[in-house]
Amino acid sequence: MTDRQIYRTAGVCSLAAIAIFFIEFPFYLVRGAFPSMDQAAELPAYSARNATNIVSCLFLDLLILTLVMVFLAGLRHLLLRANPQHEWAATLFFGAGIAYVTLTLIADSLQAATVVDALSSPANPVIIRAMIESMYLMYGSVALWLMAVLMAIPAWVTMQSGALPRWSAWLGYACSASCLAFVPSMFVLHVDANGFYNPAGWGPLGIASGFPLAAWTIAMGVLLLRQPEPHSAGL
Repeated sequence: MTDRQIYRTAGVCSLAAIAIFFIEFPFYLVRGAFPSMDQAAELPAYSARNATNIVSCLFLDLLILTLVMVFLAGLRHLLLRANPQHEWAATLFFGAGIAYVTLTLIADSLQAATVVDALSSPANPVIIRAMIESMYLMYGSVALWLMAVLMAIPAWVTMQSGALPRWSAWLGYACSASCLAFVPSMFVLHVDANGFYNPAGWGPLGIASGFPLAAWTIAMGVLLLRQPEPHSAGL
């Protein structure tokens, strides 16, 4: 493939991933109130009631994350072409992206496993609670840390080599900072899925874990699509 074909493929995949993300997001809003952890006996009924919803989200995530991997590979190629001396940064960027994809797939698998247990007789609320609690930091602080690294590296490379417009670097730094702001939520000892700033809160899990990365990915995808010729600065 030529550089132009790589950039266009990566750009299309990034925008397609975000389109599916916005299709998926309403699925989370129609599940109903999530039982508190001190009501573990209600968790099997909640998981069984939302079984199709949860598994559908897992399937959509498979599509999203596959498209994201193509996007990451294309953006890595652009960063490397901008200046071969930044190969280490491009490799670190791709590694952080793959770590994020892997972490999300593990968390998704645990979420789907709650459905398997809920639909098995007899359902075990203790096991379901354990799997749900194990997802909090995967979707929250740990994922947010990886996303912050993922978005900060292209911003730094852009500032050093002009791989992309400078405004995209400032956007990357801003989105990275917004993720980092929610990483300390893991230190909040009061866990409340209906609260805002805590390991299970809708701040880190519902807002910070999705929208900063989505905004940054849209911007990067558009810039990749607009790459008219191979970027050869620094060669």
